[in-house]
Amino acid sequence: MSTVVIVGGHGKVALLAAQALSGQGHAVRSTIRDEAQGADVEAAGAVPWTLDLEAADTGDVAEALRGADAVVFSAGAGGKGGPERTRAVDLEGARRTIAAAEQAGVRRFVMVSAIGVDEPLPDDTADGWRAYVESKREADATLRGSGLDYTIVRPGRLTDGPATNSVRIGRGIEGGEVPRADVAAVIAAVLADDSTIGAQFDLVSGDAAISDALAALQ
Repeated sequence: MSTVVIVGGHGKVALLAAQALSGQGHAVRSTIRDEAQGADVEAAGAVPWTLDLEAADTGDVAEALRGADAVVFSAGAGGKGGPERTRAVDLEGARRTIAAAEQAGVRRFVMVSAIGVDEPLPDDTADGWRAYVESKREADATLRGSGLDYTIVRPGRLTDGPATNSVRIGRGIEGGEVPRADVAAVIAAVLADDSTIGAQFDLVSGDAAISDALAALQ
């Protein structure tokens, strides 16, 4: 089994992904901003690693990734702190993590992005939403150009319902929602499936098993 580092390890998707991966026997290391979040990470089966992604430099992030086989970037400002903080976490934090993966020799990289971020934004788009969409878009582009073995997962609107293992995966899906538990299951599945390297796809609830949906990408 492998060692996986989840950056942004206290998020809801991240905690579920840690639970899924650790349940499969992987060693999971999850970065957290606040040591008080460590108990939640441990309960999910992961080892907490305190790292303030906004304050850290590339070397700090590389140290968190050292010895890992894969990294999952699931960090996000969550709309807190306005457009500047969104860009600091969702874009600059992602870029720093990509550079750190290259520095630490971690080639496998899964990005948790968002559906529809390549679509043009109306002129009257609110500043916060514009910052979020543009940050995700640019972070994805940086990863695609990095030369790393990437998979970019772009879920629709996230819900807290139970896992269904029934999804729709593809390109250009227009909206939809998906349980966070299914996103976590997809993250675990792509890390086990090298055929997803170089893939970027939208993810919403559907009627295909995750394994079948991923196989259809080939």
